[in-house]
Amino acid sequence: MTKALTVRALENMRPGASRREIPDGIIQGLYFVHQPSGAKSWAVRYRVGGQTRKLTLGTYPAIGLKPARDLASTALAAVARGEDPAKAKKAAKEKEKAAPARDFVEAVAASFIERHSKQKNKETHIRETERILQREIVPVWKGRKLGDITRADVHEVLDAIVNRGCPTMANRTLSTVRKMCAWAVDRSFIAVSPCHGIKAPASEKSRDRLLSEDEMRAAWLAFEATGWPFGPLAKLLLATAQRRDEVADMRWSEIDFKTRIWTIPAARSKNGQAHEVPLSEAALAILDGLPHVAGVSDYVFTTTGKTPVSGFSRAKKAFDEQITRQLGEGIPGWTLHDLRRTAASGMTALKSPPHVVDAVLNHKSGTIKGVSAVYMRYGYAAEKRTALDAWGHFLTTIISSNTPCSNMAQLGTDHDEEETEEIRPSR
Repeated sequence: MTKALTVRALENMRPGASRREIPDGIIQGLYFVHQPSGAKSWAVRYRVGGQTRKLTLGTYPAIGLKPARDLASTALAAVARGEDPAKAKKAAKEKEKAAPARDFVEAVAASFIERHSKQKNKETHIRETERILQREIVPVWKGRKLGDITRADVHEVLDAIVNRGCPTMANRTLSTVRKMCAWAVDRSFIAVSPCHGIKAPASEKSRDRLLSEDEMRAAWLAFEATGWPFGPLAKLLLATAQRRDEVADMRWSEIDFKTRIWTIPAARSKNGQAHEVPLSEAALAILDGLPHVAGVSDYVFTTTGKTPVSGFSRAKKAFDEQITRQLGEGIPGWTLHDLRRTAASGMTALKSPPHVVDAVLNHKSGTIKGVSAVYMRYGYAAEKRTALDAWGHFLTTIISSNTPCSNMAQLGTDHDEEETEEIRPSR
C-alpha cells in the first residue's frame, strides 16, 4: 500500500542519482517529483481517451502538500467530467500568449496617449506627456503588467529622477503617471492606482528670478555663439515673452510678415485661446536670419523637418558653457523660463500697463478678473505692439552697448517719440 506523503518526509528527502516520482497515498494520481539537482515539484497523472496524461501543478515548497492535494483533487474531478486539465492549461497559456498585452505598461501608456491625452489636451501637452512616459516610465517598466506595479516601484522611479538632479521633472513624472493610472482604473486595466497616496517628491516655489541687463547681454551673446537652432529660439523667447514650447513649435504659416503678427492657434496655446503676438523689429531680425526652404517644412525650429526641436536641457548646458567662456563664471540660478519673466518685468518697467503685459503673455486670468474678465473681449492689439516694440528697442540698445542701461523707464520714453508704425514688406 502506498504511504501518504508527509511534510516531514518531503523536507528530509534527499535527491537521488536519477529523477524520481513518489506517489501520494491520499490522492491517487498525485506525485511528488524530485530531480537529481534537488528541485522539487508536483504532478498529476491520469488517463483520458485511453492515453496517459500528465499535468504539472507547480514547484515545492511554493505549493505545499495540502494545496497540492487540493489542486490534484480539482484536476481529477475535471477528468471525471470528461475534461483534460493538461490540455486546458496548455490552451490557456497559448491564448494568453496570443492575446494582445493591453495591460502591459507600454501598451497602457500608448493607449492613454492616443485615447485620452490626444482627445483632452493641446498639442504641446500631448508631446510632453508622451515624452515623460516614453523616457521616464516605459523603459523602466516595459514588459510588466501595470497591475503588478507597486507604490515601491513608483517611488524607485521618482527617486532615480531626483538623484540625477531633476526634482521638478520627478514631480511632472508623478503627475503624468498618476493621470495615466487613474485613467487605467476607469478603464478596468487595474483595480487600484499604485500612485495613490504618493506625495510630490520635491517642493516647488514660485520663481522670481530676473536677468539683469548685463546678464541679458551675456545670455544673448551666448545664444549667438551657440547658433542654430536653440540660439535664435532663445532670442525669440526673450524678444517675444512667449512660452518655450509655443516658440519651439512656431510655424512659418502662422507668421504674417506684412502685418508683423505671429498668431499662435488655440490648439497650441496654454489657455486654449488663439493669441496674436506683434513682432518687433528685434524679433523680425531674428526670423530674417533663419533658414527657410518653402515647401520643405512649416516648422521654424526643426532639425528633422517633421517635428519641432527638443532637448532643451542640452541647449541650456551649451548656453551656460558659452556664458562661462565670456564672463569667466556662469549666470547663477537662471532658467529659460526666466527669459519670459524678465521680458514681462521689463515691459512693465518701460511703462506698459500690467493688463497690457498680461495680454502679451496671454494670461487667461490676469489683472482683469471677475465679471469684467467675462465681458472684456478687447484684445489690446495696438497696446501689445507698443509694449513689444518698446521692449525690442530696449533689448537692441543694451545688447549693442557695453554700458549697462540703468533706466528702463527713460528708454521707454525715448522710444515713444520714435516712429514705430512702419509696416514690414511681405517676406
